Amino acid sequence: MAFNIITEARRCLNCKNPMCVKGCPIGTQIPDVISTFLNGDIDEAGRMLFENNPLSVICSLICNHDNQCEGHCVLGVKSTPVHFSSIEHYISDSYFDKLEVGETEEKGQRVGVIGGGPAGITIAIILARRGYDITIFESREKIGGVLRYGIPEFRLPKQFIERYKKYLLALGIKIRPNTAIGITITVDDMFRDGYSAVFIGTGVWRPNTLRIKGESLGNVHYAINYLTNPDVFTLGESVNVIGAGNSAMDVARTALRHGCKRVTVFSRSEHMAAALSEIEYAKYDGVEFVTGVEPVEITDDGTVFIKCEKNSEGKRVQIEGTETFYPATSTIIAVSQGPRNRIVSSTTGLDINDKGLLVTNTYGKTTRDGIFAAGDVVLGARTVVEAVNYSKQVANTMDEYLKSLKEHKDKAK
Repeated sequence: MAFNIITEARRCLNCKNPMCVKGCPIGTQIPDVISTFLNGDIDEAGRMLFENNPLSVICSLICNHDNQCEGHCVLGVKSTPVHFSSIEHYISDSYFDKLEVGETEEKGQRVGVIGGGPAGITIAIILARRGYDITIFESREKIGGVLRYGIPEFRLPKQFIERYKKYLLALGIKIRPNTAIGITITVDDMFRDGYSAVFIGTGVWRPNTLRIKGESLGNVHYAINYLTNPDVFTLGESVNVIGAGNSAMDVARTALRHGCKRVTVFSRSEHMAAALSEIEYAKYDGVEFVTGVEPVEITDDGTVFIKCEKNSEGKRVQIEGTETFYPATSTIIAVSQGPRNRIVSSTTGLDINDKGLLVTNTYGKTTRDGIFAAGDVVLGARTVVEAVNYSKQVANTMDEYLKSLKEHKDKAK
């Protein structure tokens, strides 16, 4: 494998105007990383990746590289792009267990991080390394958020999340599992107990509904619920998956791996939202596809779909008389998610928009002083690397806020 990675790395043209960097949501300096690696310093290359993206080893596995770095590689115009994802993973995987905690000057300020997903982990790592006393409040029994409960094992082995937990603990970060803020403990309780700032990164775990007849039937499920623990679901031999994003592909491929004989993905549009590579993997796994239809009713025995097409105004409209019944023992709805309102309903001063997402400024400040937010709970369902990139900015904002808070208190003494 090492020889192949090195050979692949040598294909990089080290462009003066690297389009791969522009295609990366977090601006990874790809040519510099590859050059450092090829010069024999894999640890420095790993450090460069980690400092830029604390979740580099995970993003290397799950990013939509086709649309990002690799999709922008100039070699891909006439040939095959440099597969930086493989190079990044090789370097990051090698470097991660060499990460040293190091010594930091303790600031003497507590920060509460609500949610142990990508955004929360990123914030916790950055602020802990800067000397803040961090506690992660995780509503489930294990940290990881969407990384653990929304992405299948075959795409992201859970051992990577366990390695992050080990590193978090080594940094002195406290983790409170099975602790849902807004039920027993509130944000106000946290400020009462001396937290100087609170970060909210709870993600989006409330499934969006279709609002059609049959959604409450016993053989109907939502993607995010299914992916959380597929083992507890009994789907039968055939499944209709409504939706064509990456979550739909994860559901379809997982269902096949759990014994379903036939899985069909239905898309309203001919252009599916999932990454091309994920669609191809699904097809090779045996998933069937039907496009240009939308559901009108779910029954005990399957789903009724109707054809739809774009009209002169570019809007999709249903074609009357084209209803078709597609039999299936179960139906899974995969049309994205929205946020739960547990924290907002128990915390004064937090504004949300019409989609229930937290309102923040560009730098992650919410409408209540001392509370910050990032990730899907602010932006809606996005990619992991986007959540990490935004969280890096918010971590800097929180650092500035905490410093100013301390200076103000010191002057008041």
